[in-house]
Amino acid sequence: MSSSSSSGPAGNAAARVDDAVTVDADDKTVTIPPAAGEVALLMAIQDKLTDAPGVLPVAKVMSFFGEHAAGWMGLAALGAAVDADRRRGWAAVGASAFTSHAASVIIKRVVRRRRPHHPGIRVGVGTPSKLSFPSSHATSTTAALVAMSRMGFGPAPLAGVPAIMLSRLVLGVHYPTDVLAGAALGWTTATITDKILGGAADAAPATSAGEGRTAQ
Repeated sequence: MSSSSSSGPAGNAAARVDDAVTVDADDKTVTIPPAAGEVALLMAIQDKLTDAPGVLPVAKVMSFFGEHAAGWMGLAALGAAVDADRRRGWAAVGASAFTSHAASVIIKRVVRRRRPHHPGIRVGVGTPSKLSFPSSHATSTTAALVAMSRMGFGPAPLAGVPAIMLSRLVLGVHYPTDVLAGAALGWTTATITDKILGGAADAAPATSAGEGRTAQ
C-alpha cells in the first residue's frame, strides 16, 4: 500500500500494522514493513497514548528519574536522612532498587534481546545500551515501590508500577514482555531483599507496630 508524503511512520495505526507502507522523506523512499505480535501491540499503544497531552513529557521525566535506579536510590537516601523512624525501611528501598537493577543488567547481557527497531516505532529517549530484556526501569521502579508499600504507605506506591511500564512503551524503548518481566523481577527482588533484611521494609515508626501503622 502506498501513501502520500504527509502520512509518515506515525500515521494510521491499522495501515502501519497490517501492510507495508511506503513514504517519501527527505527525497528518499522508505518502506515500513508490516508489523506483527509485540511490534504491532507496541505501535498500537504508541498511537493511543504518545500524542495525548502531557504523556510524552511525563514519560521522559520518569525515564530520567529511573535511569540506573539513581532516582530511587537518591530518594531512599533522603528518606533515611529525614525519616529516622523508618530508616531501615528506606534502606530496604535503596537496596531493592540497587540489587534489582544489577540483576536486570546481568540478565540483559545474557539474553541480549535488541531494543525495538521497527521503523514505525517512535523512540522518544536515548538509552545507555541496545539491550532490551528485561526493562531495568520497570525492574528497579517496581522493586522500590514494593519496598515502599511495605513500610506503612499502603498500596498507593504500587500505582507507579503500571505507569513506569507504560512509559517505556510510549517512549518506544521496550517491548511489552520487557516491562512485564522487569516488573516481575523487581517484585521478586524486593521480596527477597525484605526477607534478607529481616522485614526491614515493614518497620513502622517506633511506637508500637499497631500504632505506627494506624498513624500512617
